Amino acid sequence: MLDRPPRRKRRSTVIDGPDPVDIHVGARVRLRRTLVGLSQMELGGAIGLTFQQVQKYERGSNRISASMLHRIAGALDVPVSFFFDAMTDGMKLSPPLCDDPLTRTDSVELLRYYHRIPKALRRQVLDLVKAMGREGD
Repeated sequence: MLDRPPRRKRRSTVIDGPDPVDIHVGARVRLRRTLVGLSQMELGGAIGLTFQQVQKYERGSNRISASMLHRIAGALDVPVSFFFDAMTDGMKLSPPLCDDPLTRTDSVELLRYYHRIPKALRRQVLDLVKAMGREGD
């Protein structure tokens, strides 16, 4: 008889909570959705889901299937790989996504409006923000 390695304990969302990968992917969905200015309802409509299901995906409480992730990527105009950016090889989150200033609502909103400014003025706005940031030091 072959010696087999012991089976890994199956993960339970109820007991163990959402998988860190699911949380990360959901947070990346939320980040991209807010960057393009879509509500959960609008994204849900584009991919054939309710806003409640989109909400569960974004929290990581429901796992996103490969085919659904492909549809979400199409609706948000990004490659599927976008949702796995910033993850290490060990499939654990590198920095906690919730502490990332780029995922804060005001940061996302600022970035969205910044890109609406005519390109010729963006450099001036950036220089102004840098100068204001240095004054806080």
